[in-house]
Amino acid sequence: MAAIDGPRLAPKSGTPKQLVVLLHGLGADGNDLIELGGQWRDRLPDAAFVAPHAPDPCGNVPMGREWFPLTLTDPREFWRGVTYAAPGLDAFLDQELARYPLPASKLALVGFSQGAMMAIHIGLRRQTAPAAIIGYSGLLVLEDRQGPESLRNSARTKPPILLVHGDRDDVVPVEMFFFSKEALGAAEIPCQWHLSAGLAHGIDDEALRQGGLFLAQAFDLPSSGKI
Repeated sequence: MAAIDGPRLAPKSGTPKQLVVLLHGLGADGNDLIELGGQWRDRLPDAAFVAPHAPDPCGNVPMGREWFPLTLTDPREFWRGVTYAAPGLDAFLDQELARYPLPASKLALVGFSQGAMMAIHIGLRRQTAPAAIIGYSGLLVLEDRQGPESLRNSARTKPPILLVHGDRDDVVPVEMFFFSKEALGAAEIPCQWHLSAGLAHGIDDEALRQGGLFLAQAFDLPSSGKI
């Protein structure tokens, strides 16, 4: 597994008080998500943003990256994948917090699709709970052949979670969104959620607005302002 790095966006205020890590989807790279930081800078002026490139080249998209291989032919590959990628990403998060430096409680994880799988998996297992986790168009990965009770036993913390999904998603079906929020609830990990009507596999303006509000609330910031 290669070293993890990617584009960064400095805090608008010049003084980092929070860190938002943006995790891209399968076949993309960090450049695909760093613009979210640009959209949220007015609402989160003290946040530093980083969008790491996943460590491995994507087999299906030669110019893209992947957190783990995904063929959708083996249900076990999800759990195998998140556990494979977790140690490297966890170490990267610690390095980024030390870079500024910031306590682990000032971290927020935002993921899209496969990146959302990683954000939720990692975020629930950090020694210190992140301030927030946002999963766009992703899903909660449970241990092989295990139900929500396995998450109740393995989750170390219960950070605030926002799940956002399009009801027309043809890559990660909306049924996965309903499964994820119900499984989190069954594991006694409450989450907020937003379902974007007419949206396929992507992030629309309302999903972006909801994410900015959620992060501002998690960081105890004013909720007024743009996005």
